[in-house]
Amino acid sequence: MVRPVRRCGSDEETQRAGEEFVHLVRAGDVVILNGPLGAGKTTFVKGLARGLGVRERVVSPTFTMVRDYATDGRGGITHLHHADVYRASGPGDILDLDLHEWREESALVVVEWGERAADLFGEVNLTVNFTPDDSTEARDLEVVGPESLARSGEIAHWEGR
Repeated sequence: MVRPVRRCGSDEETQRAGEEFVHLVRAGDVVILNGPLGAGKTTFVKGLARGLGVRERVVSPTFTMVRDYATDGRGGITHLHHADVYRASGPGDILDLDLHEWREESALVVVEWGERAADLFGEVNLTVNFTPDDSTEARDLEVVGPESLARSGEIAHWEGR
């Protein structure tokens, strides 16, 4: 079976995909973003934050590893915890972040490069795989993970936009 993907031809489309991704997530979810450097993961999170009503400027947490943003409470999500574990030197650094404690009933945890230690975050609900098209600026986004089957209708709608 071929999995459907959402094609984003620009940064603006990637942000829009993130903004619309709000309809797929639930409070308490952990979402992993996989893809190479420059694939659009932080750009996607900027759109996701906008969709959640975050008023602050969203920046990459590459050097701080975790950034916390208050939302306007859409969908019962009051906080967006955005992590980037690219610079983690090993599982110990990631464990020190206590990301499992960031998982709250009213928060959404999004982890860039989380595939490096997904088992340390507790249950991961969704994973978004970013595959850049080297011949263009486009990227394909594919949603997988334990909750992808249960949310397949919402995912199909999101991917079809």
